[in-house]
Amino acid sequence: MMKRIRVLLGDDHRIVREGLKQVLADAPDIEVCTEATNGVEVLDAVQAAQGTLGLDVVVLDIAMPGRDGLEVLQELRKAWPRLPVLMLSTYPEKQYAVRCIKLGAAGYLNKSADPDDMVAAVRKAAAGGVFVTPATAEALASAVGGAGAKTGPEALSHREHQVFRLLTSGHSVSEIGAQLQLAPNTVSTYRARILEKTGTKNDVELALYAERHGKTRDL
Repeated sequence: MMKRIRVLLGDDHRIVREGLKQVLADAPDIEVCTEATNGVEVLDAVQAAQGTLGLDVVVLDIAMPGRDGLEVLQELRKAWPRLPVLMLSTYPEKQYAVRCIKLGAAGYLNKSADPDDMVAAVRKAAAGGVFVTPATAEALASAVGGAGAKTGPEALSHREHQVFRLLTSGHSVSEIGAQLQLAPNTVSTYRARILEKTGTKNDVELALYAERHGKTRDL
């Protein structure tokens, strides 16, 4: 009997999870056995499944409420280093693919990816490989070629990137502080650094900057 690849889906949008389940259901060797709607649920579900004993691959959205996907990825890599994690996002590869791969992800996929790529990515991750799309390969090559001079969103630290994403999605400083569990003045400090690194003067310019660099809102 064929051994099925057991997948955990972590995404806070039900419509996205249903779509992914439908795509993966067409593959006879893949089974979505667990779902989670936020970072804490993902970690709890992996713990309950005892990591690789109950799961083969985690498919994880970057932008989730509370603890975002990158934080959860780092925790999973520490606690369950042999459990492959595929990162999923609406953001283009040039913004997050390199960051995810460097943190140990088994691949990065845009939510608009071809269904065949989604299935191939899960299979590759389950087999211990890293799934790299042409766009991700290009982003990785650019990162290697310009390793000494980071520009654009890549110049931002992980925490700055979180604040950047929330600012350009219309959240206030106090809202961001509550979501990331940071004091408002700390968020303001991050905002000032982000404005300096992006060469923008205010939130309006920052939003325009984000659009120029291909930022897309979450589905």
